[in-house]
Amino acid sequence: MSAQPQRPAHDLTSADIAAHAQSAYGEALRELGRFNLAIFGKTGVGKSTLINAIFGSEVAATGTGRPVTLKTAYYEHPSGYFGMYDSEGIEVGQEGDQILAKFRSLIEERKRGPVSKQIHVIWYCVRAADLRFEDAQAEFVRQLAADGVPVLFVLTQVQTRDGEIHPEVRKLAESVMERDLPLAGGNRVFFTMAQPDDFGGFPAHGLRDLLDATFRVAPDAVEAALIAAQKIDLERKVRKARTYIKAAAATAAGIGATPIPIADAALLVPVQVGLMAKIAAIFGLNITTGTFASVAGAAFTAGGLTQAGRYLATTMLKFVPGAGTIVGGTIRAGVASSLTFAVGEAWIVVCSQLHALGPRGASALESKAIREMFVAALRERSGEATKRLPLGRGRRAER
Repeated sequence: MSAQPQRPAHDLTSADIAAHAQSAYGEALRELGRFNLAIFGKTGVGKSTLINAIFGSEVAATGTGRPVTLKTAYYEHPSGYFGMYDSEGIEVGQEGDQILAKFRSLIEERKRGPVSKQIHVIWYCVRAADLRFEDAQAEFVRQLAADGVPVLFVLTQVQTRDGEIHPEVRKLAESVMERDLPLAGGNRVFFTMAQPDDFGGFPAHGLRDLLDATFRVAPDAVEAALIAAQKIDLERKVRKARTYIKAAAATAAGIGATPIPIADAALLVPVQVGLMAKIAAIFGLNITTGTFASVAGAAFTAGGLTQAGRYLATTMLKFVPGAGTIVGGTIRAGVASSLTFAVGEAWIVVCSQLHALGPRGASALESKAIREMFVAALRERSGEATKRLPLGRGRRAER
């Protein structure tokens, strides 16, 4: 029985592309894996405020805490790339010993499973205003670190004046370090203020420092998930997205080098949609799979990509003396690569704008508005992409 002929690429409909986009976005989220953080500290230390400041409020607000052991619940981000183990705050006395024993058993159990199920980093939090760190707390930290999971020591609600920390809080930090606890990343304490106190005039601070330390001690296998989960370091997201662009542009160049009409840019759609899906995932956007699919389906059939491809192809002719048509696999590969580069950079612009709007603002936008943002950015970036075109030995035509 003969195989069914493939539908020509230029016959792809918005529905076809949307279906591919939906699958690609779901796969991109799964490929991120999951970063799991455990956070300990007495009641009132400000654990939720700290988590919300760095990872967003969607974790606890939209995910129901699932009890996993005594007095400890597990919350999972709706997109699946971030999970948090949160204790109820009892850490001393007999019940604290029981909580610790149960949690250590949980660590060992998770170690035998896939990386996405393991516990990767622990934050142990103490409120600065308490101005004390007890022997029982120190022993709790030692036992937490005994199973090989990196522990970072965090002082919360640290008020500053003109960048200076109160001397008594500094003494508290010194008393912690004098105990020579088995802390990850060196024997140090992280000073944080998760939210600014406008009434008292105390600014937020220390979050980036804590996040950077978390990246340093977390396993490499969960780095992408941690990049996606955190909300305060946009540049990390952009850098990771550009590694995806580089790979996709190389793949597109291979496709472009085949003897096909470059005007049939839809042959590159799977590569470019997959690239957009990976970038959307690493930005941790609060948009549904359906919204992403709708945006991609509309954008790739709204003329934006076709016009950009033709613009790049026409521009290349100016670098080939005497050429009236596009000639040579190198030229076709250059257009395919540059167009894919433009798609990726334009989508970074859109994702950065959605990131700035925050989860609620991004989710409130209609797919049409996102599509228009993308097409506008693409047209601008397609002009910039001509600088990447391979010129060979030709010369620029006189204007």
